[in-house]
Amino acid sequence: MVDTESGVENTAPVWAVFGDLMSSLLGAFVLLLVGVVAVQMELTSSLQDEVKKRQLEEQRRMSLEKALAIPLASGRITLNNGRIGISGQVLFALNSDELQPEGRQLLTSLVVPLKAYLASRDELLMVSGFTDDRPIRGGPFTDNWELSAQRALTVTRTLIEEGMPSSMVFAAAFGSEQPVKPNTDDAARAQNRRVEMAPVPKSSNAKPAS
Repeated sequence: MVDTESGVENTAPVWAVFGDLMSSLLGAFVLLLVGVVAVQMELTSSLQDEVKKRQLEEQRRMSLEKALAIPLASGRITLNNGRIGISGQVLFALNSDELQPEGRQLLTSLVVPLKAYLASRDELLMVSGFTDDRPIRGGPFTDNWELSAQRALTVTRTLIEEGMPSSMVFAAAFGSEQPVKPNTDDAARAQNRRVEMAPVPKSSNAKPAS
C-alpha cells in the first residue's frame, strides 16, 4: 500500500522549492525589465535633448543669417558655424593694423544688426585676429601674435566707435594658429589672414573689452 501521508510529506518540499525558484526568477525578470525600461527612458531623454539642442543651434544660425542678410548677399563676409569671417585684405594692408576705408565701411554696416542680435540673445561678440604662417620681418610688430592681436583690437575699437556697446564685445588673438587652409601657397595664406567675429554666451570665460 502507498502511504498517502508519506507521499504528501515527500512531494510538498519539492513544490515549495519550485515555488521559491519561480518567485526568484520572476523577481529577477521584473528587476531586469525595470532596468531595461529605465535605460530606454534615459536614451529617449538624451535623444530628445540632442534634438532640441540641434534645433536651437539651427534657429540660432538662421537668426544670425537673417540679421546679416545684406552683407552676406554682397559676399563681403562669410558665415560658417556661427563665425562671421572677413578677409584680411578687405580690412588691412599686408602686415598692417591700420583699417582701410572699405573695411571701416563694412564694419559700420555690421554694427546695427549685430547689436540687435546680441541684445536679443544676451550674448557677447568675440573678435578674433588670425595671420598666415610667414614670419614678420621689420615693421612695428614683433611676430604674428602681436599683429593678430592689434588687428583684433582695431576691429573691436572700430565697432565700439560706430555704436557697439563696449560691454558687448572683446578681442582675441590666434596668430598663425587655426588656419582655414594649409599655408601652401599665396592664395591659401590670403584666406588665413582674416578676422572672425562670433557671438558667444556671456557665461564664457572671456572678458569684455573696456
